[in-house]
Amino acid sequence: MQTRFSVDCRQCQRLAGFLDEVKARHPDYYARPVPAFGDAAPELLIIGLAPGMHGANRTGRPFTGDFAGILLYQTLYKFGFATHEGSASANDNLQLMRCRITNAVKCLPPGNKPEPDEIRQCNRYLAEEISDFTASGVALLALGAIAHQAVLMALGLKLKSFPFSHGAIHALSAGGTADDARSAGLTLYDSYHCSRYNTQTRRLTTDMFEQVFEKICADSASHQNTGD
Repeated sequence: MQTRFSVDCRQCQRLAGFLDEVKARHPDYYARPVPAFGDAAPELLIIGLAPGMHGANRTGRPFTGDFAGILLYQTLYKFGFATHEGSASANDNLQLMRCRITNAVKCLPPGNKPEPDEIRQCNRYLAEEISDFTASGVALLALGAIAHQAVLMALGLKLKSFPFSHGAIHALSAGGTADDARSAGLTLYDSYHCSRYNTQTRRLTTDMFEQVFEKICADSASHQNTGD
C-alpha cells in the first residue's frame, strides 16, 4: 500500500477521471494531485480540505491563485510565516518559514466535495506528513471540520473526543488513541475554512482568523521558553 505522496497518484478513480476531464478543458492547468508547500522542517502544519478548481488545481500550490488564499497568506505574512502576503502564482518566489501547508485530499473533487472513501484513501498521505512533522513541530491547524476529522483519523484518534469548533484547541495526547506515540505533544487548533463563502458571509472574519494565529504563536513562544 502506497503511503508516500506522489503527484502521479491515481488511487481514486472518480478523482483521477475528473482531473483528466479538467485537464482536457484547461490544458494550461496543473490538474494533478497537489503536493504540500512550505518549510521542510516546520513548527506549524496547516491542513486544508482540497485543491480549488481555479486555485491550487490551476497553479499546483496549495491556496495559490484563488480567493481562499488571500486571507491565509496575508495572515501568514503578518505573523512572520511568509516572505510576502500575495499568492497569485506558484512562480511568485513566495517562501514559508516555520510553516507548511497541505490538504486532507490532494486532488480537486467535483463540486469541492470529496467522498468519504476518498478522504480515507488520501489519509495515509496525511498520516505520513504528520509523522514527518513531529520531528520539528507540535502545532497543527485544521481549516474546517473535514480537515479536523482527517487529522484525527490520521492519528487514530476518536472524533467524539475532539469536537470541531472555531477557536478550539485540543491537546491530542490527552484523548485516547491506539498509538499514543503518534499524537504525543501535538496540539490541534481549529478554524473555520478561509473560503470565499465563509469570509463574505462573515462566518470567519479577519479578526477571528488572526486570533487563532495569535494563540498559536503565543503557545509556541511559551513552549520555547519552557524548553518543552
